[in-house]
Amino acid sequence: MAAGIVESRRGGNKHAVFRSDGNPVTLRGNEAITTGKTDMNIESFMQGYKTAWERRDPSMFAALFHAEGRYHNTPFQVQHGTAELVEYWKRVQLQEDVHVAYEILASQEGGGIAHWHVTYQVASEELFQIWAKSTGTGLPNRKPGDPLPRMVLDGVLQATFTGDKCAEARIWWHSQPQAT
Repeated sequence: MAAGIVESRRGGNKHAVFRSDGNPVTLRGNEAITTGKTDMNIESFMQGYKTAWERRDPSMFAALFHAEGRYHNTPFQVQHGTAELVEYWKRVQLQEDVHVAYEILASQEGGGIAHWHVTYQVASEELFQIWAKSTGTGLPNRKPGDPLPRMVLDGVLQATFTGDKCAEARIWWHSQPQAT
């Protein structure tokens, strides 16, 4: 496969191929023959979101947005602009074995809504404390030295697009330790 190309698969069946920046690519064999930019839509955004999260790449996440793009990680918190987006997304580097799935619920020109589901292994006590404080549900029963949990997050994302970038994305989500 050509350098910088991410192949997207759903259920084992290829459905689209994207550059690492989220733009679609046409392939002939393993060679990219076109890489023209197109307007972003919810499918291409969610594919980029999935790839950025699974690769734990803050710059790839921020590249989905306009330079002044906004990401509401809760209804009451917003990251605005590239620097804040990168800084916020650094927390995913404290996650391991990340798996992201999504389903497009609504798509229209200039925007869309998707349901997403994520599992990951908490890789640090720091991330576990961030999660515990953000959920408002308190800490699960853990004794010092107990292994860190695998987390399950489930949410909905609404996004608006201008041209080939996201102008604003809002997520509503909840999380819990995965049942063992």
